[in-house]
Amino acid sequence: MDLTGAAWRKSTRSDNGGASCVEVADNLAGVVGVRDSKDRSGAVLTFGPDAWRAFVAELAHRR
Repeated sequence: MDLTGAAWRKSTRSDNGGASCVEVADNLAGVVGVRDSKDRSGAVLTFGPDAWRAFVAELAHRR
C-alpha cells in the first residue's frame, strides 16, 4: 500500500514517557495508517475509515 503523503501525528493517548507511542495518518483517501512512533520505518497497520471509526468509538466507550 502506498502511504506517500501520509501526515503522521502522535496519538493524544500515547504516554509522555514514550514507551507506548503510536502515530496515526488519517489524511489519505480510503485508508488510515497506524505505526509505532519509535520504529517509523517498521510495519504499518492499515484500516478502512469505517473500521477505524468503529475502533476509536469502542476505545472511547471503554474509557
